[in-house]
Amino acid sequence: LQLVESGGGLVQPGGSLTLSCAVSGPASNYYSIGWFRQSPGKEREGISCIKAVDGTTYYSDSVKGRFAISRDNSKNTTYLQMNSLKPEDTAVYSCAASRWYADFFNSAMDYWGKGTLVTVSS
Repeated sequence: LQLVESGGGLVQPGGSLTLSCAVSGPASNYYSIGWFRQSPGKEREGISCIKAVDGTTYYSDSVKGRFAISRDNSKNTTYLQMNSLKPEDTAVYSCAASRWYADFFNSAMDYWGKGTLVTVSS
């Protein structure tokens, strides 16, 4: 599989941004898709995941209530809607795919995108 993120950029605190993860490859709709982020000096953090089979979603406490993950299987694309952004949300955001939903919780995804930078600053 190949994953390509887009939609990053500069946004003011309190603003919104939507990231996209375009997935190409065989049987891509059978993969769970996770979003991760990493900022300088910090460990990579898994923030959200959507299961392939039934659309079950997960959010970390740091983004719960502010971010929303969704997927459009007809477009082979997963989205991350980010609202009420804070300066501490500044990071490189990457999407990743795995056949197993549980892999998200160990960051043991099979395929990774290169990431897109989100900067939250006034």
